[in-house]
Amino acid sequence: MATRALSQKKLLKSLAHRYFSPRPLNTAASASPSASSSISINLTEKPESILQNQLAALSANTNTNTNNSSYINLHDAEKLFSSVSTTKLLRATANLHLASMEPIVDLGMWVMNSKLMDMEVFRDIVLGFVKHTFYEHFCAGENALATENTVRSLNSGGAGLRAMLVYAVEYASDNQSCDRNLEAFLDTVEIAKSLPPSSVSFIIVKLSAICPMKLLERVSDLLRWQYKDSSFNLPWKLDTLPIFSDISPTYHTLKRPEPLTLEEEHDLQLGHQRLLKICQKCLDANVPLTIDAEHTSVQPAIDYLTYSSAIMYNKYDNIVMYGTIQAYLKDAKERLLLASKAADNIGIPMGFKLVRGAYMSSERKLASSLGFESPIHNSIQETHACYNECASFMIDKIANGPGALVLATHNVESGKLAVAKAHDLGIGRVSQKLEFAQLYGMSEPLSFGLRNAGFQVSKYMPFGPVEIVIPYLLRRAEENRGLLSASSLDRQLMRKELKRRLKAAVF
Repeated sequence: MATRALSQKKLLKSLAHRYFSPRPLNTAASASPSASSSISINLTEKPESILQNQLAALSANTNTNTNNSSYINLHDAEKLFSSVSTTKLLRATANLHLASMEPIVDLGMWVMNSKLMDMEVFRDIVLGFVKHTFYEHFCAGENALATENTVRSLNSGGAGLRAMLVYAVEYASDNQSCDRNLEAFLDTVEIAKSLPPSSVSFIIVKLSAICPMKLLERVSDLLRWQYKDSSFNLPWKLDTLPIFSDISPTYHTLKRPEPLTLEEEHDLQLGHQRLLKICQKCLDANVPLTIDAEHTSVQPAIDYLTYSSAIMYNKYDNIVMYGTIQAYLKDAKERLLLASKAADNIGIPMGFKLVRGAYMSSERKLASSLGFESPIHNSIQETHACYNECASFMIDKIANGPGALVLATHNVESGKLAVAKAHDLGIGRVSQKLEFAQLYGMSEPLSFGLRNAGFQVSKYMPFGPVEIVIPYLLRRAEENRGLLSASSLDRQLMRKELKRRLKAAVF
């Protein structure tokens, strides 16, 4: 254990010196934490101050950092929304306004969890309203045909955006549910195959949908204990990349866990086989697969299955499997460094999706209930810094070496800085190694601005029957309230364009 810790610290120090100390993502921005305001996750700020800081950051970039501003333009609303019809702009503005009101989220959670939903008439009315408002705004469709039409509309007609398709299920409790979800994910790949080439950038899967949650928790406990005690034997464990760093939270596992039973080992094997079936399907369809990050209670098992599958399927320059790093976690940068370096050492090209994170509320509650410090950064500025440093490391890496990166962000400053760095390092704009991404229905100005700058941009598009997707969306809204309430910049630019169109029509 001591030897491992010493070598890990030495490796991290070497990598940190190489990628972070001499050449930060942006020196001017790094010197001023307040310049990085977020419309992705709101840890400390009110929505109104977020908008003010966003606009101030945009203005500051225009005045003091012309290099960044010249790469991506978020001021010209007419150009940004040139591919969006007036009707769609009006509906989007109204839906975002509703979604930004926290009482609406609270009411939605209460209604969906109340016994009123057992009344068929009431249920039909509620689902009908939701379907024609929030669902249509944030989701791709109920079935394959509707989803295909949405993706075609997103990719054609001047929009030029790509789709990350995710069948919106999670938290399976048994093998029967997992098998049913597996078929839905395999059908998702078929949808991608039926669409124009490159219109679908990724298939997205949550592992809790194809491997029971309780089992993921058990496996995570065992992996944590083995990290604490290297003599602890896990006979079922396959080759993988580093899952933990020395600062990773281990409070979930306070005592030595019992080994997996034969039944649990069998179920774990079934879960891995389901994942490998999706990998093979994606390989055959030439569409990469990204595994979403989830709660820290199950993330070790998720990373283990992701990395062991990547070792099997990521060959040469063909990256089939991507993992996800949540930058709001204090150990995110170290885990990214360790996993990336280990992949290089064994000749495996590894792709990563970098996000800020979406389980802030539950993570803090769990840590507090156990008497431990939260695994999440103490401030939004620290989260921004971690995200930008991880982005810097990966952009440096893919510029002249193996790997690929998806920058999933609603943060304007992070997008600008990454674009500037990619440009400076000579990464081709339409590069298979770099993709930007935002949620479908969110951060349209940033998506269109990145597209207009010539970069590949995807929208994260959940789909499925309304009764399945709505609970999924409500959980996301509950965990990530700041994302919706901080959509003021989007709405302001949309209103600006609507006023321009109205004036043009009148005069």
